[in-house]
Amino acid sequence: MKYLLMVIAFLVSVIVARIIIPCILLISYSKKLFDSQEERKVHKGSIPRLGGVSFFPTILFTCCGVLAVYNLFGYNVSTLHDESILSELLLFVCGLVLLFLTGISDDLMGVRYVGKIIVQVFCACLFPLSGLWINDLYGLFGLGLIHPFWGGLLTVSVVVLVTNAINLIDGIDGLASGLSCVSLVVFGFLFLEREMWSCSLIAFSTFGVLIPFFYYNVFGNVERSKKIFMGDTGSLTLGYILSFLAIKYSQNLDGIPKEHGPLVIAFSTLLVPVFDAVRVAIVRIYNGRNPFTPDKTHIHHLFLKMGFTVRQALLMILLLSCMLSGLNIWLIPYVENTVMLLLDTILWIGLNMWWMKRIK
Repeated sequence: MKYLLMVIAFLVSVIVARIIIPCILLISYSKKLFDSQEERKVHKGSIPRLGGVSFFPTILFTCCGVLAVYNLFGYNVSTLHDESILSELLLFVCGLVLLFLTGISDDLMGVRYVGKIIVQVFCACLFPLSGLWINDLYGLFGLGLIHPFWGGLLTVSVVVLVTNAINLIDGIDGLASGLSCVSLVVFGFLFLEREMWSCSLIAFSTFGVLIPFFYYNVFGNVERSKKIFMGDTGSLTLGYILSFLAIKYSQNLDGIPKEHGPLVIAFSTLLVPVFDAVRVAIVRIYNGRNPFTPDKTHIHHLFLKMGFTVRQALLMILLLSCMLSGLNIWLIPYVENTVMLLLDTILWIGLNMWWMKRIK
């Protein structure tokens, strides 16, 4: 029955988003709420950037509505009756509300990156406050269970990194939503395997809202006023949700030291956006520039410089994400965590060197 719950949540999310997004398009065109056309951007024409406004309301409506109906019929989701899980979910929603409002403000009026970072750090602090933090590195760099202070600090850093990584990689049609879909599907089934139904419900509900958006974002026609971007509202929402799911899956719930664990598995689905964000920041700092200054050095820009079209670049990057995630999940039972991370890093550096050679 609980598997049926996930299917229903996915379908409800798809339907609600399919209803909301055309309404957002109508309002955006009537009020002329379009994305700015800058030199570094690849799109042409007037395109609304408020698609992400549909994400949080749809996910919240779906999760609450489906769970309410489920309980009315006499069933229950056992994990929701655990006090710690309930606190985590409530503070998680509080963080989503703040990021949702920050994203709307940025999409409509613009918010300085310092202000966005402050909000992100505050929202990230809600995780360890609720008891959700990375408490075990599972042998990574020789470390196991870690002190709550350092675990909380690491958790806040990871949330800010992942949230910004999803925000920064939203540069071509379908990329941020496509990479998020890959992660959400993997997380959905990973949590099903663990019977963590509430987290699986969040994953599949979020995946559902991205399906209609992906269609309008990738296949929408500008001339027919059917194309839309997610904006910062959407990317901040997705980044925060993916951070929550990754940290929740990687948390050692029984507190027993383990040599191999889910840490690498959880973050393997986020390797492409995170590695790309770190690479771009390092390059900007090395060149004496502000790491938050936008430019055309992200992975999608590299693929475009190599001669790929936008659709081809999207497909190649999504395949790369699936490959990295699949390899990590397949090899982690046989490879130590530190070695796996080093292999991922070497592979990423090698790919970037190859791409730069092709561009030259």
